[in-house]
Amino acid sequence: MRVIAGSAGGVPLHTPRTDLRPTMDRVKAAIFSSLGEKIIGARVLDLFAGSGSLGIEALSRGAESADFVESSARAAESIQRNLEKTQLAGANARIHAADVFSFLDRLPTSLARQQVFNIVFADPPYAKQPGERDFAPELLHSRALQNALASDGVFVLEKMPGAQMPKADEWEILRAKTYGATEVVFLRLKMRGENDENSAAG
Repeated sequence: MRVIAGSAGGVPLHTPRTDLRPTMDRVKAAIFSSLGEKIIGARVLDLFAGSGSLGIEALSRGAESADFVESSARAAESIQRNLEKTQLAGANARIHAADVFSFLDRLPTSLARQQVFNIVFADPPYAKQPGERDFAPELLHSRALQNALASDGVFVLEKMPGAQMPKADEWEILRAKTYGATEVVFLRLKMRGENDENSAAG
């Protein structure tokens, strides 16, 4: 696994020895190809960050800042190691060793404009067996996540292919594509008027 493009392009990344599933280079390349120039100057939030691959790729390609949220101490150490290897460590790269939902709930409900994130990545563990925790609906229904995303921001969610997307009236799917064992869904928040129209129609 490596940084694909930008200032740190070609630098190999360390992957922690955990049960975390890193985003493959092919999938990462497709994600950033779809985002295009939206990444330049963006404030990025990388949830379930793992090795930090997505946030680091964003910084390499010109993102203004990246916040990495990862509950595994071993993975958080890998993020720091990778930031140093890519020479992207600094005040614009912040690691939060915390549970994703606890982190989101600690964010203020009305963020200052400069604190809102333009792009949010989430690559949570997949629910493979009945009864296993499914993070996708929790993320989509998280009011804290919605408050943390800019009105014109993009939420990039990785999920198991074929798993039904939970109904969430607050979101609009911009694009969804499967790459092997991963489906990538790009979403944006609906405008308030759109939600009101949908509620009235229902």
